Parts: sequence; structure tokens; C-alpha cells
Amino acid sequence: MTTATTRHSDRRISPVFIGIVAVTAVTGWATWTGFAEKPGIAVFLFVTGAWIVSLCLHEYAHARTALHSGDITIGAKGYLTLNPLKYTHALLSIVLPVIFVIMGGIGLPGGAVFIERNRIQGRWKRSLISAAGPLTNVLFAIACTAPFWLDALDGVPPVFGFALAFLALLQVSAALLNFLPVPGLDGYGVIEPWLSHSVKRQVEPFAPFGLLFVFALLWLDPVNKAFFDVVDAVLRGLGVDPSYASFGWSLYRFWA
Repeated sequence: MTTATTRHSDRRISPVFIGIVAVTAVTGWATWTGFAEKPGIAVFLFVTGAWIVSLCLHEYAHARTALHSGDITIGAKGYLTLNPLKYTHALLSIVLPVIFVIMGGIGLPGGAVFIERNRIQGRWKRSLISAAGPLTNVLFAIACTAPFWLDALDGVPPVFGFALAFLALLQVSAALLNFLPVPGLDGYGVIEPWLSHSVKRQVEPFAPFGLLFVFALLWLDPVNKAFFDVVDAVLRGLGVDPSYASFGWSLYRFWA
């Protein structure tokens, strides 16, 4: 039986990730206390840092689940170190998601870790590997919204609440979009093991363009409105006023 074994160095947390967490913590503190002289810059760094942290955890969830499902090559590739520079496509994994946030306030992670699926035995395991990433975004969204439904923001500068609401919006939108059954997104990865070989062969050429296709669709006003209506409904269900997220995005784009 294949065992999920890795060297200690393969799973040591990367200094790059620790640095990102440190920036997030410092700018989050500056936003929380109202210490920042220019709150827009602090909000930008805090939300961007937290968003990148969530991207790293998203990919880590894929990698860790794959490791325990049979792909013992994951550790040697550096995926367990939470270092975003180790991902297969750093541009797709980090740069593009941040650009999506800046351009449209949309949380849309890109593909990153390469998993040797021929090592994974069982369709349920393959589906779970794909689902692990967006489920991490769901947990992140719950964590971001917890201060709202726990009434833990009393006495805290409103700016922090706005930033946290915007970060929650990113996590909700990331979870919803990633669960779409579109080639190249995790939602398709969940159902792909259950499709026939002929269907998979027909769909495979479109996989590299799925992410960009979804983003392009979101630029269409009717699609954009319908999507964010759903996001707003989820935020309300989690105890967050969607207008807080709008204020947070305005602060995030401090240059506008």
C-alpha cells in the first residue's frame, strides 16, 4: 500500500509564506487600531496579503489531500511548504487572482499544483482533491464573517469591518466560482472522474481557457449582476451587510 511519506524539509513552512502572513498581520493591526495614517493603503496591503494567504491555503489543501490519497511526489515539489513560488504557474496562481481583485473585486484563484492523478486510486478521492481547495475558501469566509455574527466589532474602527467584509466577499465569490463545473476550475475536477472517457477527451482542449472564459463572462452586466446578487445573498446569510463589502472595495482601490 502507498504511504504518504515526506521529508521534514518538504513540509517546513516557507519564509516567503511567513513574510506574507507578517505583512497581513501588521497591516491588519494598523487597520484594526486606526493607526494607519492612510487607511486605504493599509486596507490594500491587509486584504491583498490575506487573499494571497488564502490562495496558498487553497492550494495546500489540494496538495495535502492528494498526498494522503496516494500522490507521494507532492512533498518533493514543495507544495507542502505553502510557498507560492513553488506552484506550477506562479502567474496564474498569484498574479492573476490579485489582478482580478483589483479590476473587478472578484475572488478567482487560478490553477497551481500539479497532481499526478494516475497515482490516485478511486474516483471519490480524485473528487475530494478538487473539492478541498474551494472548501478552504468556505472556511475562510466563515472565519472572516464570524466577527459580524458574533458582534465582535464593537468599538473597532469601521474601516476594519469594511476591509473584513470585502475579504469575505472575495472568499465567497472564490468558493462559488471554483465550484462551477467549468473545465479548468475545481468544480469540473469534482465531476471529471465520473465522466466517460470520450466526454473527457472532448472537454480537455478547453481546460486552459476555462478561467479566462468565466472572467470574461463576468464582465457582461447581466451575468455580473446575477452573480453578485448571489454573493450578496450569501453575505447576508453570514451576517454581513453587502454595503460594507462595497465600502471595503472602495477603500482597497485607494488610488481611484
